[in-house]
Amino acid sequence: MTEPLRPDAVYDATGHPLALRGMWMKEAALALPNLVKLVYRLMRDTRIPLKSKAILGAILGYMVVPIDVVPDFIPVVGQADDVLLLSYGIRHIIEVAGADIVLEHWDGSQDVLELVSSITGFAANLLPKRIRILLNRLTAA
Repeated sequence: MTEPLRPDAVYDATGHPLALRGMWMKEAALALPNLVKLVYRLMRDTRIPLKSKAILGAILGYMVVPIDVVPDFIPVVGQADDVLLLSYGIRHIIEVAGADIVLEHWDGSQDVLELVSSITGFAANLLPKRIRILLNRLTAA
C-alpha cells in the first residue's frame, strides 16, 4: 500500500521541497516593510550621490503620475512597467550605496536582503534593452 503524499514531502523540479519555496515567499512578503525603510533611509543618506536619488525619485514620480507610457488600465502590462522601473531604481540605489551602507540601514536578516537584491536584479533585467541602456547612461557617474 502506498503512503499518502505529505505537503512537506512534495518536491519541485529542482529537487527542493515546495514548503521551502512557500517559506521564502512569505519571507519576501514580510521583507516589504524593511525594503521601504531601506529605500527611505538610503534616500536620506548623504553618502549616496544626488544623481542616484534623483533617478529613483523620478521613477517614483512616474509611478504616481496618471499618464504612463503603458496605460495602467491595460491588465498586467499596465502595472508591469511601473514595477520593472521601480525594481531598476531600487537595484541601482542599492548597488551605488554598497554593501556596508545597505547593511547599516537594513533591519532584516542578510538572507532576506540577498533575496530582495536578486529579485530586484531579475526584475530590472526584464526591462527592454533600450530602456536599460538609456537608464544606465543617465545613472553613469
